[in-house]
Order: sequence, then structure tokens, then C-alpha cells
Amino acid sequence: MIEKKVKTLDGQLFISIPSSIDEITLGQVMEMQEKPSLHDMDALAILSGISLQELQNIKNSDDLLIFGDVILLLSKQLRNLYANDKIPKSITFRLPAGGKTVNVVQNLSVQPAGAFFAAREFIAEEINEHIKKYGAGDWQSTFNPSLKACCNILAQYFYCRVTGKMYNEYEVDEFAGEIKKLRVVEALPIAKHFFHYYPRLSQPKTGCLNQLLQRWKRRRESMLLKNLSISTP
Repeated sequence: MIEKKVKTLDGQLFISIPSSIDEITLGQVMEMQEKPSLHDMDALAILSGISLQELQNIKNSDDLLIFGDVILLLSKQLRNLYANDKIPKSITFRLPAGGKTVNVVQNLSVQPAGAFFAAREFIAEEINEHIKKYGAGDWQSTFNPSLKACCNILAQYFYCRVTGKMYNEYEVDEFAGEIKKLRVVEALPIAKHFFHYYPRLSQPKTGCLNQLLQRWKRRRESMLLKNLSISTP
């Protein structure tokens, strides 16, 4: 961490930001990506947790030069973020009730059906959107899922195992807040694995229920035609 105490118009301010990408959370990177044009002050506010208004009241702008150099270094590391494919064997959540460490099982199908099907929808939407923009030819070589989609996938994947609760889609959405607290260098490789390992999930599938409905529909149409032929003089 890089730390410094600076003077402001109404007192002092203690600023602390990560000095390495290993210290940055998924949520922080997501917030920076959502900015249409990210400036150094915006990045400093996100990385320090201090409001932009407070930072703008610092007396001497030279006090921020040390943070500008670190932000430049971090931006270079973030550009290579997707190159990290090392999946951690376990991951620790810092919950309000205490820490919880869970093993990383590289298989979505071991999750509850609700989580699996929700994850499949996220994967299908993200991959199909990429193919729509850039074409289907060798799409995997250029595909990088959005961090928002990664966060959604991990919320589905970890919710039941971390909380010990039954699957609940509304609570999973809230649990995404805990996912954002994970280190981005741990969270991204896990999510990326599912996008690249399950590309077939992006293909539309006809489930058993749909097959039964289609069969029932055909049978109903057949019976209707038969009745019409009988009633015709």
C-alpha cells in the first residue's frame, strides 16, 4: 500500500491506495471500467475509497504526484489482467460473520440447478453478444468476458457453498456484493475458466420440457384436423 497524509482546506486527509494489482478488488476494477473516461482523480477516489469532492479540496496538488505514478503502474498491470489464467485452489471470503474459505471446484455442474441455469444464461448472453459484434470465426481467441458478467457468474457459483443456504436467486444478486470484495487476480481467472470451458452453453438447447410441449402441440393439431374432417359433410 502507498500511504500519505495531506493537508486540505479544512484539515488533513490520510490517503492509502494499493501499490500492486494483487491488492485491488474486483469491485474496484469494475467501478473503474464503468467510468466513460477515467481520470487520475477518479481512479484515486475509487482506489482510496475517498470521495472525489474531498480529494479536490487538497491544498497542494504536488502531494498527489506519488499516487499518480502508482496509478500509472497499476493501469499497465490492469491492461494485462486477462492474461492471468492461474486458478486458485481455494478462496477466502471476508464476511460480516467472519472469514470463510472454500475450495475452487472447476465444474459448474456441481452447483444447484438454479445456479447452473442462471450461469448458463450469463455465459450464453456474453458469448453470443461477442460473436454478434466480431463474428464466429475463432471467437475464443479474442473473447474476454466483461467483469460484470464475471461477477454474476461467481455469485451463482459461490453463493450456496459460502453461505450454507438454499439457492435463492434474489439473495444471490445481493451476494454479488461479496464477490466484488475478492481480489481481482483471484476472481477473474475462475470466472474466465467457466466462460472458456463451457462455450457449448452458449448454444440454444431444446430441453425435455420443450420437447414434450412441442409433441403435445403436434398431437393437439392432429386431433383438431381429424375432428374437422369428421365434421365436414
